[in-house]
Amino acid sequence: MIRAFVLVKTKPGTSEEVVRARRVKGVKLANSVLGRFDAVLVIEVKNLEELRKTIYEVLEKLEHVEHTETLISFSFCIDNPY
Repeated sequence: MIRAFVLVKTKPGTSEEVVRARRVKGVKLANSVLGRFDAVLVIEVKNLEELRKTIYEVLEKLEHVEHTETLISFSFCIDNPY
């Protein structure tokens, strides 16, 4: 399982459009945020190919997305938080 945090820059006033992407397969959480980026998405998928498809074929094709930055978590455990 791969978890990634996708930081999204949108056109002004459109971050809620991206937050609706929480309905996309693999997107576990999507929130509007203040700061350099306008939204943050948490994606959990089986492999890098699924991550690539989710980001490049779905998220980056949303009308209001200007830029994304992806941070891939290299260590997390679903069953045991320690």
